Amino acid sequence: MVNPTVENLVIIGSGPAGYTAAIYAGRANLKPVVFEGFQAGGLPGGQLMTTTEVENFPGFPQGITGPELMDKMKAQAERWGAELYTEDVISVDLSQRPFTIRSEEREIKAHSIIIATGATAKRLGLPSEQQFWSRGISACAICDGATPIFHGAELAVIGAGDSAAEEAIYLTKYGSKVNLLVRSEKMRASKAMQDRLLSNPKIQVHWHTVAVDVVGNGHMDGVKVRNTVTGEESVLPAKGLFYAIGHTPNTSLFKGQLELDEVGYVVTKNGLMETSVEGVFAAGDVQDHEFRQAITAAGTGCMAAMLAERWLSSKGLIQEFHLQSATANNELASEVETKTVVDPAAEFSLQATRHEGGYALRKLFHESDRLLIVKYVSPGCGPCHTLKPILNKVVDEFDSKIHFVEIDIDKDREIAENAGVTGTPTVQFFKDKELVKELKGVKQKSEYRQLIESNL
Repeated sequence: MVNPTVENLVIIGSGPAGYTAAIYAGRANLKPVVFEGFQAGGLPGGQLMTTTEVENFPGFPQGITGPELMDKMKAQAERWGAELYTEDVISVDLSQRPFTIRSEEREIKAHSIIIATGATAKRLGLPSEQQFWSRGISACAICDGATPIFHGAELAVIGAGDSAAEEAIYLTKYGSKVNLLVRSEKMRASKAMQDRLLSNPKIQVHWHTVAVDVVGNGHMDGVKVRNTVTGEESVLPAKGLFYAIGHTPNTSLFKGQLELDEVGYVVTKNGLMETSVEGVFAAGDVQDHEFRQAITAAGTGCMAAMLAERWLSSKGLIQEFHLQSATANNELASEVETKTVVDPAAEFSLQATRHEGGYALRKLFHESDRLLIVKYVSPGCGPCHTLKPILNKVVDEFDSKIHFVEIDIDKDREIAENAGVTGTPTVQFFKDKELVKELKGVKQKSEYRQLIESNL
């Protein structure tokens, strides 16, 4: 007899692998529970949340940004009944059945698991790395490239693959020159990406070059580099240094419980997504160190979900959940939001809680007697996408008690510069025209809520 308190399937992770697995499992009436992740191992949505144009995912001939693609996949998973939690899994017990999966907020038992935890960007560990992190050094050009300190400045990127090439090309929108540091005489990037990179007049490739340290006073001024052939060291002028040097699989939860290879990737067998533990499957970059593409991750997510359904069925463990109407759930997704350009002054109302743009911020700063929350975002910023629903829920809780304004640092560069914003997302809290707190990156709802409550 099926135990109704035990879930059919828990998917740990998101990205193209996790979301595709959720879509297929949802369509199979499994009502999968998805732990998207929060901060451990990167962003909900995976590495595509830090990618600009995705030009090779089938069905998008004009390309699509990584965050947009993940938003669409997530919405599709929700349409088919997936239950999503933006939480990190802190422990998994595979030693007894049903399996136990825990986050900070809940404990869930499940008959089967799909691991789609992906991989995390590596850091170099330069001597001054911690000092200059978010003050010049970044692992996400898409998140931080639009920061005012990088406008018109020389920048540097470390790496030799597609990610490094893409980040260097993206940064030419903002920097006066981009230096790409490659440790050997050739790149691993695809031919198409290399052609785009090498033909860009704002990019200079430094072959046989490695970074030794970062120099500067407060904010970085340059990168100390070494030529791997001659051993000669020099300082390359740069206000920003961006890492694109590979990834580490997010498998710490499973050490000692699943078979991992020597690098830490989950070992799958029989050419499929089966792991060393029956009923546990792996998909995406957590088990793939060769292809690591969005489309292959999505494909393995599909395979893992189908295999999980077959396994559950063969064991007589499935409890089916039937959706009343997927069409009804899809109505919101089909609506196209249209915005009319209006005069900010005509649109502004001091009584409203939510606002956008520099005009609203200036008015609120001088006229509001409420706690003022300012969120700074940038175009294509994956963490900004992650933060949006989290912060929106908190703002809704304090409607009419606070003022909230969103600033696009690309459109309102001067405001971002005056505010000292060095990366996105950044959230600043003002009370009586005084800055009381600044939070960088994505935090949990409880942290924003507590800050608001303590300053009302």
